[in-house]
Amino acid sequence: MTFLVRTKQKISRFLKAFFKKRTCRIGIYGPPNAGKTTLANRIVRDWIGDAVGPVSEVPHETRRVRRKEDITITGHNGHSITIDIVDTPGVTTKIDYNEFVEYGIEKEEAIKRAREATEGVAEAMHWLREDIDGVIYMLDATQDPLQQVNIMLVGIIESRKLPVLIVANKNDLPDASAARIKSVFPQHPVISISGLEGNNVDELYEKMTSYFG
Repeated sequence: MTFLVRTKQKISRFLKAFFKKRTCRIGIYGPPNAGKTTLANRIVRDWIGDAVGPVSEVPHETRRVRRKEDITITGHNGHSITIDIVDTPGVTTKIDYNEFVEYGIEKEEAIKRAREATEGVAEAMHWLREDIDGVIYMLDATQDPLQQVNIMLVGIIESRKLPVLIVANKNDLPDASAARIKSVFPQHPVISISGLEGNNVDELYEKMTSYFG
């Protein structure tokens, strides 16, 4: 192989790498037990047949940031987007080990989990400040949205001007109300779904392709 051919190949590889569009990183954020990992698992399962992690009724089951890469979502509108899904620990201002004890976990293990969960929240915030391109903000539609919103989280999102989709989860339950959430976030799109049952997730996928694309 001549020097000229090798040089052309190197330049070609460099240009392809330089102009390659970076995959959009979408972070799923929200309070503990809002259904973040359930939704992350559904998205990943629907499009690549895999899962992100285990789901539990115990708060803070997700204590580290977890990512699944190169998920291509296609909407009925024909638009598609390739994303990394970033599943994050539940963001809250205080994590008490007694939350775990209430679920029958021994004190020593509960203290360990509380420490890991606290570290996980810090990690999630770091990702939000540095590495996230868009946010799915997950709220439990059966609960008061004002009691679920984390001011620091919202502040980072607003300061970075990140695109945000508000997801009102658990619309399969009789006391769910997406209207309450819409009243708190009139400036953002709000989509009512059930991550567990799959209700209305097609609308979410459609919105993701146009909103994050």
